[in-house]
Amino acid sequence: MTLRRLVTIGVTALVIGSTALLGAVAGGGAVYWAVRDRLNSPGVPAAQVNQPASIPQQSIQVDINSAVEDAVAKVSPAVVTVVNTLQAQPVVDMFGFPTGETQAPQASGSGVIISQAGYVITNNHVVEGYNQLQVIYRDGQTASASLVGTDPFADVAVLKIDGPVPGVAELGNSDTLNPGEAVIAIGSPLGDFKNTVTVGVVSAMGRSLDSGNGYQMDDLIQTDAAINHGNSGGPLVNLAGQVIGINTLVIRGNSADQAEGLGFAVSANTVRAVSDQLITQGFVARPYIGIAWGLVTPDVAQNNGLPVQWGIYVRSVGSGSPAEQAGIQAEDILTQIGDIPLNGDHPFVNTLLKFSVGQEVPVTLVRGTDTLTVNVKLGERPRSAN
Repeated sequence: MTLRRLVTIGVTALVIGSTALLGAVAGGGAVYWAVRDRLNSPGVPAAQVNQPASIPQQSIQVDINSAVEDAVAKVSPAVVTVVNTLQAQPVVDMFGFPTGETQAPQASGSGVIISQAGYVITNNHVVEGYNQLQVIYRDGQTASASLVGTDPFADVAVLKIDGPVPGVAELGNSDTLNPGEAVIAIGSPLGDFKNTVTVGVVSAMGRSLDSGNGYQMDDLIQTDAAINHGNSGGPLVNLAGQVIGINTLVIRGNSADQAEGLGFAVSANTVRAVSDQLITQGFVARPYIGIAWGLVTPDVAQNNGLPVQWGIYVRSVGSGSPAEQAGIQAEDILTQIGDIPLNGDHPFVNTLLKFSVGQEVPVTLVRGTDTLTVNVKLGERPRSAN
């Protein structure tokens, strides 16, 4: 083969290779420019890159995050830490003997400012046994607070702070909530981590829980937003930045059956009704009949040979009380108020709360072997009554 022929073959091969390389680059460039916009779109999962261009490419997660951030920014300035300095207690030594000294322990919870006048909503159990109350704002500044009034049945208390407030939160309509709706809890868990934000959903509405004091807490919102000790009294907020509940408790279960994500809040509509009365008159008017009583259950009835399975056993009747005026006597067993039977589903105190002060209601009772009905005109519960 001549030198000239070798040169010709080499040049031809070089031209063909260069053409192929340029074609590959051009083809790859065309593919890149075709998909570049989709590859660079934020929040689009990889599985959607090959979807038809007609499918909207938006990030729901970004929208939710923005809504949460906006709601927190709106409410958080109104959230406070409530510090309760309790009544001084005697100090004892390691053997249990008084040392002659006293100390005033502190408890803490959360709260939320609901008006420019300085009214703060928190829980009744946050301020129980108080000697002095103080709030800590988000920026760390403190202010003294006075107690306006409390309602243990709803676990709601109202405080008052003087001077300008850093923010005001709006109470929403809790009746519009639906299970699955996103909610935000803001508060001071453990008293140290001020204005902590947790996010969850409404797990259920209209829950009732036994208070352990002879009545149930009704109309509670169940949520899986993380709530811990110190969150009590803080707001549960919707994505519109409205307070739709006041966080009140969390259930952990027992050592054998630990539960997670079982938080409960007093509904905003209950909070509004209770706080309006506390602000205007310092207390909530609750109906009252004036008896000391014990709960009759099937076990109690069987062990004591009682004639009914459920009811309220009257231990004593207060002098001049509505019960005495109606003719109720000690050892009577109340079985029904109005048309509501007193049983495991209808606790005595909760049933009374369905009626109004001054209302006359029929009360069914068992006295010995007789069943009687008497009319009781409900009085107003004294604030010192149990």
